[in-house]
Amino acid sequence: MAQQTGFFLQNRNPDVLTSIANLSNDEVFTPPSFANQMLESIEEAWAKNTNGACIWEDKNVTFLDPFTKSGVFLREITRRLSKGLEKEIPDVQERVNHILTKQVFGAAITQLTALLARRSVYCSKYANGEHSICTEFDSEEGNIWFERTEHTWIDSKTVFQVHATTGEEIEVEEGGRCNFCKAPRDLFERGPEAETYAYPFIHTESASERTTEWIGRKVKFDVVVGNPPYQMKGGAGGTNDSPLYHLFVRQALTLEPRFLAMVIPSRWMAGGRGLDEFRNEMLSDPRIATLVDFPDSSEAFPGVSIKGGVCYFLWNAAHTGLCEVTSIAGGERKVQKPRSLSEFDVFVRQEEALGVLRKVQKRASSSVMEIISGDTPFGIATNFPDFHSSRRPDDIELHHVAQGKRQISFTARSNIKKNLELVGAWKVFVPKAYGAGEGYPHQVLGKPIVAGPGSVCTQSYLVAGPFSGEESARSFSNYYRSKFFRFLVSVRKISQDAIRSTYKWVPQESNESPVNDQDLYDKYQLTADEIDLVESMIKPMDLEDA
Repeated sequence: MAQQTGFFLQNRNPDVLTSIANLSNDEVFTPPSFANQMLESIEEAWAKNTNGACIWEDKNVTFLDPFTKSGVFLREITRRLSKGLEKEIPDVQERVNHILTKQVFGAAITQLTALLARRSVYCSKYANGEHSICTEFDSEEGNIWFERTEHTWIDSKTVFQVHATTGEEIEVEEGGRCNFCKAPRDLFERGPEAETYAYPFIHTESASERTTEWIGRKVKFDVVVGNPPYQMKGGAGGTNDSPLYHLFVRQALTLEPRFLAMVIPSRWMAGGRGLDEFRNEMLSDPRIATLVDFPDSSEAFPGVSIKGGVCYFLWNAAHTGLCEVTSIAGGERKVQKPRSLSEFDVFVRQEEALGVLRKVQKRASSSVMEIISGDTPFGIATNFPDFHSSRRPDDIELHHVAQGKRQISFTARSNIKKNLELVGAWKVFVPKAYGAGEGYPHQVLGKPIVAGPGSVCTQSYLVAGPFSGEESARSFSNYYRSKFFRFLVSVRKISQDAIRSTYKWVPQESNESPVNDQDLYDKYQLTADEIDLVESMIKPMDLEDA
């Protein structure tokens, strides 16, 4: 057994976990190299907090991955501890037994990942199996558990339905959402054998009580680390997904660890459905000591495309200073100056943009956001069926997108239920979404449409206006096309969506006279370097013909 144990810990090439296929873009396996980056951040922070002590040489430190998939974090922690504790516990079997029974713990997200994680950490899918490198476990689970958990439905109602087979009238409950993850009930009732996606770690009132139940004793975890599931397909209704990772972050913090390190999508920084409160929590928490950002997710997870990129953060209970921010893009690692995350209401990824933004904020008196509509400005959804190709009496123009192409059709004025004052005004339709993640320079926003009285649009667009006349609307359209305007949008725009709040940092300019980029650079006193930044990041967009 000692020979097998040593082989496992020291000679693991080739490493199967470098090539294992992902479950999906919602549940991504962490490459060993990436996991080790995070563990090195923890090691450095531990040393700072303890006058240079090495975390891997402490036999009392406890680690938890509460959403383990491949077991890579637990395996790499075990490897590091085994090396670090060689002097403290010379006998390799005694050392491994101690580490795996007293220091390293995990909770899997599915039965399959529980088996996979045990195979990675114990060299056996059963912790007490004959091939397990630990000889002290009595159970098959060891310290890596999985417990099938059901959603806890609330706000449901009882209705009467006719049974499809018997014809009898029966009582059934419909509607409602899960008390913990807000999953819609009608989406997840798939039978007793189906995957519930009711992840055990977040489907409990108390993470501490749940882990105590799993382990059989109360354990104070010093380090919580891992890569949680990111989102729930259809969780927000229809085809809309809902984020989940913020629930795992919040739950992990209730364990009151000394360190928390997690990799999560970067969309929380500026956008994301239902993440405003979470973003505020993150940006205002002075204990976030390190933030490493990958605008292109494939640089962290090869072959995986996650819109907006991914990041990992290190939360340090003893930290109260500025956050050390690192951006990794195009293979280049750039360490930014330490800064406060709470300076703005969203996280500004590009350090160079801070100077431009501060100058604009200082001089601007009002925001373009004040004249931009919310989603679905006229109450007409993208799949609105009531339109036709030829104008009828009392019809108005309907601007919409069909099969990826802009079209103009007609619909009855009586179909308009919102923003009626904009129907008869000059306005500008601006695309609600435009591709993200295509690298620099890029366009940031789709081309605008100057629209006259008697026109509306579907939810493919937002509306800027109303304007006093055609000239004023065209003046705004040209301002929208400027690099300066789109640069300020890009600082807040982290995905393809350009919702109303995306325009918050763009100052309103007079629409009575046209402005160009040089006018704007001069007005806001941008330096040559700042101008070069804007010019290098934003593609030209042709000005509209007069």
